[in-house]
Amino acid sequence: MSSVPVRTCIIGAGSSGIATAKVLHERGIAFDCYELSDRVGGNWVWGNKNGVSAAYRSLHINTSRERMQFSDFPMPDHLPDFARHDQIAAYFDAYVDHFSFRDRIVFGTGVSHVEPLAGGGFEVTLTTGERRYYDAVCVANGHHWDPRWPEPAFPGSDTTSIEQIHSHSYSSETQLAGKRVVVLGMGNSAMDIAVDASYHARATYLAARSGVHIIPKYVFGRPYDQIAGKEWIPGAVRWPLARLLFKAATGPMNRYGLPAPDHKFAQAHPTMSSRILDRLAHGEITPKPTIERFERDAVLFTDGSRVEADLVVYCTGYKLSFPFFDPAFLDPGDSNDIRLYKRMFSTTTQHLYFVGLIQPLGAIMPIAERQSEILADHLQGLYALPGTPEMETEINHYRASLAKRYVRSKRHTIQVDFDDYMRTLRVERARGSKRARGGAGKRLPLVGEIR
Repeated sequence: MSSVPVRTCIIGAGSSGIATAKVLHERGIAFDCYELSDRVGGNWVWGNKNGVSAAYRSLHINTSRERMQFSDFPMPDHLPDFARHDQIAAYFDAYVDHFSFRDRIVFGTGVSHVEPLAGGGFEVTLTTGERRYYDAVCVANGHHWDPRWPEPAFPGSDTTSIEQIHSHSYSSETQLAGKRVVVLGMGNSAMDIAVDASYHARATYLAARSGVHIIPKYVFGRPYDQIAGKEWIPGAVRWPLARLLFKAATGPMNRYGLPAPDHKFAQAHPTMSSRILDRLAHGEITPKPTIERFERDAVLFTDGSRVEADLVVYCTGYKLSFPFFDPAFLDPGDSNDIRLYKRMFSTTTQHLYFVGLIQPLGAIMPIAERQSEILADHLQGLYALPGTPEMETEINHYRASLAKRYVRSKRHTIQVDFDDYMRTLRVERARGSKRARGGAGKRLPLVGEIR
């Protein structure tokens, strides 16, 4: 047995990466956290030097700050319920300094390649060209940075004179000013950009491939997610009540000219916006069906209507991407899916963890914090995984539950309900602790036994 402590590589210092770094720092587990940018915060840093942040000037959180904050570091009371991107980025900076682990983050350096070694551990190649060896790797690079464009491309999109961008390239209202803008999509970014355009563009059209349920940020004078957001309330009770609540709050979507959703609330990722319905009601945004094709200076829609346009913004989501792994080793490919036990453990490679790789109906930050506690337990031998057959069964059950509940979409491959998943992690941590104490399950070496 070696006396050398486990060494862990954390990829990314966004909200998930710093949650992991904080937990490992408190546990005394040696780690290096690599961040391509010059600061922490990832997607919440507008104008981030890493070049992959999707933040824009008008970005605000869609989960209330009380539900988004880390458990042991509350957001300041003076912040609004739905804070702006720079306020959130400042909160993450304060979190890192409060728990004193900034010196463990290597800024301006990314990870270009991760190679699992036959005898255990990983060879990690940095963007500087340096190679380092680690016993564990925590992937926290996020999943809102590799744009997914319409598939297949719309006819005429390669010959039109209309500018086309993905929402990832949207930064500020100056890109919209004075233009005739078509926004394609019905997610949170689409709503934000359409609202921005309605104040700055010459004309704004919101094109929808399918309908969604839109949730106002306040219901009965309270943030929507604080009304029934409790771990002890099961989803089977929470969602039927929520359907009645939001139906009363907003009414049917076709009242605003939007297509009626072809699914019940919570059977697809809902959209949070208190402003979009107001701008639609005032006629400042014109709803349209999806795009059929492009002409040189116009967009034609599937209902036969046609509008002249200067800019189309595709709000069509993102791919799951891990450019530092060989495609043959780990590549979700066109399925946009990855098999992970409890959405965080690789079943084929020891000590490979994924933090924050979920799409919650709620905030990622508390989830990443709880995931980090479990992986730290695992590294210290306080938590043991079940056997591989049981892990594969759990993954299959999760996928079957997604297929049963959600409309078929590449957006729903990593979907979780915040409160249900937080409860799942709490229960799993206790079960893994029991397995570790009893010597059952797939126990990995304790810190100090690795390599």
